[in-house]
This record gives sequence, C-alpha cells and structure tokens, in this order.
Amino acid sequence: MGPLTGAKILDASQIMAGPYCTMVLADLGAEVIKIEKTQGGDDSRQMGPYVNGESTCFFQINRNKKSVALNLKSEEGKKIFNELAKEADIIVENYRPGVTKSLGIDYESMKELNDGIIYCSISGYGQTGPYSHKGGFDLVAQGMTGLMSMTGLPGERPLKSGVAVYDIGAGVTAAYAILAAYIHKLKSGKGQQVDISLAECGLPWFTWEAAAYFANGTIPEPSGWRHRVSAPYQAIQAKDSFMMVGCANQRTWEKFCEHVLAKPEWLNDERFQTNSLRHQHVEELEKEIEEITITMDASYWINKCEQAGVPAGPINNFAEAVNNEHYLEREMIQELEHPLLGKMKTIGSPTKFSETKAEIKTAAPLLGEHTEEVLSKLGYSTENIQSFIEKGAVKQYSPVAENSR
Repeated sequence: MGPLTGAKILDASQIMAGPYCTMVLADLGAEVIKIEKTQGGDDSRQMGPYVNGESTCFFQINRNKKSVALNLKSEEGKKIFNELAKEADIIVENYRPGVTKSLGIDYESMKELNDGIIYCSISGYGQTGPYSHKGGFDLVAQGMTGLMSMTGLPGERPLKSGVAVYDIGAGVTAAYAILAAYIHKLKSGKGQQVDISLAECGLPWFTWEAAAYFANGTIPEPSGWRHRVSAPYQAIQAKDSFMMVGCANQRTWEKFCEHVLAKPEWLNDERFQTNSLRHQHVEELEKEIEEITITMDASYWINKCEQAGVPAGPINNFAEAVNNEHYLEREMIQELEHPLLGKMKTIGSPTKFSETKAEIKTAAPLLGEHTEEVLSKLGYSTENIQSFIEKGAVKQYSPVAENSR
C-alpha cells in the first residue's frame, strides 16, 4: 500500500508535465482519474512509435490511472467533471491560462464546489506576469532560461538538453508542491491553488551559475563535456571509448594522481595544485591525462578508479543504461501487460521506502476505458450513461468501435 493511498486526484492535464506529475503520485498510491477529450484523448496518444495502433509515448507516463473521456464543452460533460471534483482532493491541469475559466473548471469555480480542493495549474509561464498569456513548451523554456546558452561547445550552435528536462522538471516540481499543499490541507483543512511554470522550474537548478553571476557578473558559457567549476570532472578519452571521471575535491584528485595514473609528481605541479588552478589549465590537464588513458580500455581505468575511491563510470547509450545490472536489481525497469501493446517495459519508480511502497500496478488506460465504471460509482444508471455516449458527452472504450476505424 502506497503512502498516498486514499488521496483522490482528478487529472485534466495532457502531453508530459501534468501526466508525469500525476503518474508519480499514482505510483505512490493515489487514485488518479484522467480526464481526456472524447475525440482523440490526450494529445500524446497521437505521438509514435505505435504498437497495434496504440501510442507507446502515452503508455510510458500514464500508468496506474483510469481514463474517463468527457466533452467538457457539453452540459453533461461539465456536470460529470464537477461531480468528480466534489470528491477529489487534488485537480491537476495544464491548459493555457484563461482556458479553464472559459470551460468553467477554473480554481474559483472548483473552490465553490469543494472548498478544500488543491488545484495545481501547470503552464508555460505561470498564471500571472507579462508572459502568462503565452503558450509554453520545453524547448522554448530551455532557450528562455539560459540553459541552451550554456549547453554544447563554445562558439557553436546552441544545443538543447537530450531529454525534455523542463517538461519533466515541471512535473516533478508540481508533484512536490502538491504534496506540500496536501500536508497543509491535512493540518488545516484548507485547499489552495498551486501555480507551476515550465519557464521557472529549472532556474533554481543553476546553482554554480548563479553563484558566479551574482558574485562577479560572470555569464556562464557552454562548457561542453567538462564541469563548470571542478577539474578533472569530465569525459575522458580511453583506448576504446570515453568515460566519466569526477575529481570534485582535492583528496579525490590526489587519489587519482597517485593510485590511478601513477603521476604523484602532478601534486606538486604549480598548474594543478588547487581545483581553481586545474580549472584554469583544464586544456593542458586533459591532454596530459589522455596521453595516459588512451593506452588502455575504459573498463580498465574505471576499475582502477573504483579501487582508489575515485568516482568514475562509463558513458552508456540508452540501451546499455536500461540493461545495466544495477538498475535491473533495483527494479528500475519493469514490464506491464497491456491489452493492445502486449508486454511492454517501462521505467520504474526511483522512490524506495522502507515501510510503504511505490507500485506499478496497471498499464496506461485505453481512451475512455473506465468511463462507465467511474460514472456508475457516481450513481448514473446504464441508461443514463448510454444516453451520454449517444449525445457525445462521454466516450467509453469499445474494442468493436476501435477495430472498425
């Protein structure tokens, strides 16, 4: 049983940031009812690759949820949403600011129905400010926050992060903010709105960059494969591949010189005596290190570093990463049975508890798979539900209908 067992979440978000947030909370035991459009559902359902016509992108971030397909522009659809909101502890949405008000499902409207509701809004730039009306996307946020100006190589085209760092970052930020609001609600009985911005969530991560800029006005530039402050803390060329070596403090540097490279004389080299000096002479330092490391394979040097207590590791591709024995032992790769996808692997939960447990119980739902189930629990009869379906207010997944497309 997860630590959030008993918490009820109404998820009106789509694509990545909101769904990632609610997936994390669902893994921790919360009941998540995902509200999707009757026509097409969550837009990530239209993102490939596909297996048997079903999106594997949607599969990866919507497990442990129930899908209810509603037309929120219909009177019946809005009424059903309101009834679900009355029973919910938390609502998550990621519409552009102003859209929820036009639909009548904004925070003020929901608060009138449920005074204790925690209402989390995830948007590009937040609910206030001069940019609040703009649509927000991960890559735009990477550019605006300065991330792309410091990623890649000096003088070359700006590079994005390899993953949707701000979409996921906004989801993670929303998750811990919701939990803080939920704790407050448990103590006080009061709900509140939580305002999360893609363009803001990553700024607090620029710790070393902020330290330099606020101290002396230094504007961070691309540092390529090297750390911004420490050296050597970077990718190093070995005989067969690159590897990562991290000498983040003086003692680790000393171990690296003495026990890994057998170069104790470098400890007295005036270019390398302090971390600051090593960083100033990083080009020379890298060249001299690689004159040694290119003589043996990366596995040899990684083993020597481990024996000496120097942090080091391989630079894996994704296939090597997800098949790593350590990740497999810690259940970071799990397999689920899906009615259309069959057996499909997914990334597990990084949260480990000694008492409670994060669990992956069910695969991502089919569009409208749980509409009838959820509406029945609200007290609607089979005849009522069928009427809603015929009017287009709701949609229930039907294998016959889907196969006839």
